Amino acid sequence: MAAAQSRRSSTSGLERRERGVHLTQVAIVVEEYDPAIEFFVSVLGFELVEDSPAQTNDGRPKRWVVVRPPGAATGLLLARADGEAQLAVVGGQAGGRVGFFLRVDDFDATYQRLLAAGVTFFGSPRTEPYGRVVVFLDIAGNKWDLLGS
Repeated sequence: MAAAQSRRSSTSGLERRERGVHLTQVAIVVEEYDPAIEFFVSVLGFELVEDSPAQTNDGRPKRWVVVRPPGAATGLLLARADGEAQLAVVGGQAGGRVGFFLRVDDFDATYQRLLAAGVTFFGSPRTEPYGRVVVFLDIAGNKWDLLGS
């Protein structure tokens, strides 16, 4: 316990010294770009920040696709799986655990909208000390918590 507290304390000091450091993107490996864009933009309501042609390290064409919730600083890089090893992690990037967390202002309205759009949920919404929560799957099969009050 003391070691964990010590790590937290030193991290807090580092955060105070390193202002301006922030997480800009997190990659989600998907099977294809366009269905993933459709899910994150049309279903979840994210913004399409960028969709640009790019190249792999060995010169093959790919796209640089970034989506993010409106007003958020951190985006999701939708990375199309390239090869068998990457295809194997589609939908399982967090090893079967919830790996992504989406907090919304109006939980009930968002839940009903996603339900109507055919999003797969695990169980019914429940109330926890931190608010309302229910687990859902994204288009790739990754588990997300939908969180709100």
